[in-house]
Amino acid sequence: MFRVTTHSPEETERVGAVLAQALELGDVVAVRGELGTGKTVLIRGACEALGVRGRVTSPTFTIGHRYAADPDVAHLDLYRFESLSPAEWADIEPLFDGTVAFVEWPDVGEAFLPTPCAVVTLRHVDRETREIELARADARFYRALTTVADEASSDT
Repeated sequence: MFRVTTHSPEETERVGAVLAQALELGDVVAVRGELGTGKTVLIRGACEALGVRGRVTSPTFTIGHRYAADPDVAHLDLYRFESLSPAEWADIEPLFDGTVAFVEWPDVGEAFLPTPCAVVTLRHVDRETREIELARADARFYRALTTVADEASSDT
């Protein structure tokens, strides 16, 4: 398990950008956290690092966005679902084809979603500070994120 504390949205985006360095085509990242913890902020940083141009926003009301990049990036938000039915999954599943994917509120779709290569959990510490935890991840993610921890400790 890996934990890092961020003190601004920009630092949270930086964690997402570093996480993105380890992503490969077909990877799915589960992103957990209460409302307002910075899930979309983290994903925005990852998207920008993966080459997404344009605005990255929460897909809460559209369920998912697919962004052109290399590879393409899918960003799903399952907050509005209590669970997924097979028919709903059939509508969502194409977003995973040829992408790296980030899924907010992944527990809702656990029965259908591909196994995530990493689970990221964000928690409020205070108004600006977040604790970001990486669990159930391949070693490649831990190697990439040690740079964030090293940078944070050198800033203090």
